[in-house]
Amino acid sequence: MTTRRNTDAPMAPLDRGVAGLGARQVAHGAVADLIGKTRGFALEDALAQASRNAGLDAADAGLARAIATATFRRLGFLRRVLAARLSQGLPDDQPRLVALLATGAVQILDLNVPDHAAVDLGVRLAKADPQLQHLSGLVNAVLRRIVRERSEIVADPGDPLVDNTPDWLARRWRAAYGEETARAIAAAHLQGAALDITVRDSAAAWAERLGGVALPTGSVRLHDVHAAVADLPGYAEGQWWVQDAAAALPARLLAVQPGERVADLCAAPGGKTAQLAAAGASVLAVDRSSPRLERLSQNFARLGLEAEIRVGDALALPDDLAFDAVLLDAPCSATGTLRRHPDVAWTKTESDISRLIGLQKRLFDKAAALVRPGGRLVYCTCSLEREEGEYQVATFLTRNPAFERVPVEAAELGGLSEPIDAAGDLRTLPAHLDGATPERRGGLDGFFASRLRRKT
Repeated sequence: MTTRRNTDAPMAPLDRGVAGLGARQVAHGAVADLIGKTRGFALEDALAQASRNAGLDAADAGLARAIATATFRRLGFLRRVLAARLSQGLPDDQPRLVALLATGAVQILDLNVPDHAAVDLGVRLAKADPQLQHLSGLVNAVLRRIVRERSEIVADPGDPLVDNTPDWLARRWRAAYGEETARAIAAAHLQGAALDITVRDSAAAWAERLGGVALPTGSVRLHDVHAAVADLPGYAEGQWWVQDAAAALPARLLAVQPGERVADLCAAPGGKTAQLAAAGASVLAVDRSSPRLERLSQNFARLGLEAEIRVGDALALPDDLAFDAVLLDAPCSATGTLRRHPDVAWTKTESDISRLIGLQKRLFDKAAALVRPGGRLVYCTCSLEREEGEYQVATFLTRNPAFERVPVEAAELGGLSEPIDAAGDLRTLPAHLDGATPERRGGLDGFFASRLRRKT
């Protein structure tokens, strides 16, 4: 049915006059690259580069992002749907075909896209791709069948934990949190995430002005944003920045005071750095990525904030530096961010966690060495995996008796106690903050944070 053709022939020229074709080509290419593991990019970076290379305008770049993100959000379900409609199943060794069918199917099933556009443009892409030209008829037949059988397909959306969570992650979450919570986490991932912002002054006032809600934690949540972020009131004036409500908590736990000397290690993209600088601290922001720090600098210019920004490895900082407070947002598997970055579930592996644990340990010890006597240290990761959170802190305290834990209190989280574990550390889950009222609806990214103090 699908004899694979290996060819280095270039893509045939696309008719740029066909509306939406370029966006679909970018989405297809990014998904194919990531599921085929031909690039080590995150989806966001892959899409940004491909959109620039293709010369897409903002609307088409947004469409490409919507298609690719929706594809990864329900990739397991889409694969099941497609496999049931192919006589020989879904060919895992042909990522370009799988990506083309999946991005076409998600447009039909989940996005507000005309059926004829999803089918026709999918076929056009197949005909322009040397690896898929001979399969354009198959693409046409499968996508048309999905259109015909849409009611039947959507009536059986599947099990989020079984269909849309890789086996290795589902197994880990069941072991760490139990069956019920693991299922709640997976369900929250399917819902996606609202737009959360951190404001310079009154959360209540900005919530009213922007039509959002002030969360108990101090962030503002915007549920239905139809304008570009940069066009919203207050953005250009530097009154707020985009930051998930959970991601805003670690810097708040550090409770910096004006004039304190603070180090933000692994600082990019800079939301936490902005919080520290806005609180009046003198901040050293360190990160290995020059492009990401350039974006941080641009954001600081918009926000009217200042920090010492240094490109480099935090492990290479001089040992004689001393700070009142240090924030370490350590590199991690990022499995807590699947509401916003569903590609992570399908592009990371369990071996990535094992590889990162050693780096986290070294960075943790380095961060500790930079804390003056009596100073504070917050270690955090945007991971749901306990090895990258609770276990790191437990082993750190064993080998660093000069430090003690400072438990998080519910009052610091606007009265929320659910995210505080028995040891006094912060552990937010995607299913947290998902109650019936607007102030408690929408979930959180999965974050772990522990606050420590160097004894005097």
